[in-house]
Amino acid sequence: MRTAFFGSVAMALCSVLGSALGPVLAADLPTPPAAARKPHIAEVHGQQRSDDYFWLRERENPEVIAHLKAENAYTDAMTANLKGLETKLYDEMLGRIKQTDLSVPYRENGYFYYSRTEEGKAYPIHCRKKGSLDAPEEIMLDVNKMAEGKPTLFISPLGVSPDNTILAFGEDPTGGRIVTIRFKNLKTGELLPDSIPGTAGDMAWFGDSKTFAFVTQDHALRAAKVFRSALGKDHSKAELLLDETDERFDVGVSPTLSRRFILMHSTSMKTGEYWFLATDNPTGTFQVIEPRRQGVEYSVVDHGDKFLIRHNDGAINFTLVEAPIASPGRANWKTVIPHSKDSYLTGVTAFKDFLVIQAREGGLGTIRIRKFSDGTDHVVKFPETAYSVFPRSNAEYDTSTLRLSYASFITPVSVFDYDMNTRSLTLLKETPVLGGYDRTKYVSKRFYAKAPDGAEVPVTVVHRKDLKLDGSNPTLLYSYGSYGINTEVSFSSSILSLLDRGMVYAIAQIRGGSDKGRQWYEDGRMMNKKNTFTDFIAAAEALVAQGYTKPEKLAIRGGSAGGLLMGAVVNMRPDLFKAVIADVPFVDVINTMLDKDLPLTVAEYEQWGNPNEKAAYDYMITYSPYDNVAKKAYPAILATTGLYDSQVSYWEPAKWVQKLRAMKTDNNIVLLKINMEAAHGGSSGRYARMKEDAFRYAWMLGQLGITQ
Repeated sequence: MRTAFFGSVAMALCSVLGSALGPVLAADLPTPPAAARKPHIAEVHGQQRSDDYFWLRERENPEVIAHLKAENAYTDAMTANLKGLETKLYDEMLGRIKQTDLSVPYRENGYFYYSRTEEGKAYPIHCRKKGSLDAPEEIMLDVNKMAEGKPTLFISPLGVSPDNTILAFGEDPTGGRIVTIRFKNLKTGELLPDSIPGTAGDMAWFGDSKTFAFVTQDHALRAAKVFRSALGKDHSKAELLLDETDERFDVGVSPTLSRRFILMHSTSMKTGEYWFLATDNPTGTFQVIEPRRQGVEYSVVDHGDKFLIRHNDGAINFTLVEAPIASPGRANWKTVIPHSKDSYLTGVTAFKDFLVIQAREGGLGTIRIRKFSDGTDHVVKFPETAYSVFPRSNAEYDTSTLRLSYASFITPVSVFDYDMNTRSLTLLKETPVLGGYDRTKYVSKRFYAKAPDGAEVPVTVVHRKDLKLDGSNPTLLYSYGSYGINTEVSFSSSILSLLDRGMVYAIAQIRGGSDKGRQWYEDGRMMNKKNTFTDFIAAAEALVAQGYTKPEKLAIRGGSAGGLLMGAVVNMRPDLFKAVIADVPFVDVINTMLDKDLPLTVAEYEQWGNPNEKAAYDYMITYSPYDNVAKKAYPAILATTGLYDSQVSYWEPAKWVQKLRAMKTDNNIVLLKINMEAAHGGSSGRYARMKEDAFRYAWMLGQLGITQ
């Protein structure tokens, strides 16, 4: 089947691009490996499942690698006419960013920490200054030097020791989530011999600045064990603190904001359990806060002699209680913030004198400040009707200043300090947008699309004010819709290249996210998952009905679980879309969730369902994109992936693309772009990431008839 397909493609391509393409197809497209000539058969619930493209899982097979390289050659050939547009888009994107720039410094333990970038260099430089911003700069990590000679590199600072002398950092050479923890002496610049491979990238220092806790992974890259060790010791013989044998759970460690405690946790998608230990007791024993109970999630912060515990036991939108640190179990819980059906309590931060309360109300994030001394509270006000706002880089416990990050579709990411006493916002930095960006030329609006069951789905759009809304505008609709993760209204200077070409950009806050509260999430997971897809379709239909666009001008994009969304909606309503960008798409749902040895599978039984159970299988099989590809017309599709992706294996989009080509009845193109050196997040350098986006947008614009 595969050979016959590529034979027909060769004829079509030669007619489009000329005879020069012939050698590309003949030389670069491999013949199928022997294993590909007969389908893989598996039995599930008494029925046989046949998979014609199972052979693509063989990453170590040279013929499979050759096939993937041929896919890239095919994609390059089919987009060769867009190279000029791609270059133009990249130049525009690059021209809007301040290449030599500085993050807003934040204070922690007597130092100001920040990162900066330099023109022409792909990676950040992590720095600090002691006591004052006028002090000499100390470079902690220059990731550019560390990345020399390496195709990709992900470096993450993990924490400076309490005495400010040792930096722990994580090193991931592919982005595949396999992190080696290393240590650097910040006084001498010496890289210490201590090295801990195979970690999840979690670690926390004890107060002696020598002892630390860290997390390792199991064969499926699940954060499974917590250990304690100390600098200079044999870390392979570290003390085991927690061995989580339930494969639904991931473990982690983190310091509290006050730095008085280390919290150790084990959490699944529905259940949580926390332990604590004072940082000044590096050899002590962790104590449980409240033993796990299935379906009860909770999280913990400390304040004075109490823990503040956010939990959902009998409270779908969560409630906040307090308990004495000496005896923090459920029997001693006292309500601080009662449950609300209209406000989803998403998190709290406890400073010495103030409690910061994060919530979702009406599809937007809110921040409320409560003073501990008298219980008075107030909401932080923002001027726009659609925005995103988050606390960020708040590392000091004894402060009256809250650091915030704010953005909208037309306001670039802005960093504010909020004085919790005077209730005043001070803008510290608005991300520069070079090239004469004028926000008054753009307009953002929010409306609601009605889902088939009556649910109201928030849709936010942005476009140029001078755009004529006559129903013919090219439009890009984006969403995610899984894990309770919100699709936030935020700013992207890259999107300006689309808006200035007459496009509308829109996001849909569909169920599966928590945009409108915890119930919004519950109504888009497990046996309610198809609400995610029908919500997105309703949003697309609303864009058409309200005169923004029409199906032949509508492109859509989603990644990872948002790629599942892409695959599902094109099976359900292929007539509604012109072009689809599916980034690292989770499209082979059944096969992946049947393979418990793959990363994430068992943990995500509580997200998608366990197909080993017939009721779950029968529901999941009705929407799994790969399983529902049919003989019908599809829109043009661009799928992207990374060879080392540990979250959505490269073979999912590779198989999906093959099956689409074999089954579809139209002449629209289906392309696969594989980063042969990266994982789930794509390229690590900022310029390479920008080039990837320029390629995606050039392809999409070409499909929508915009080639200038």
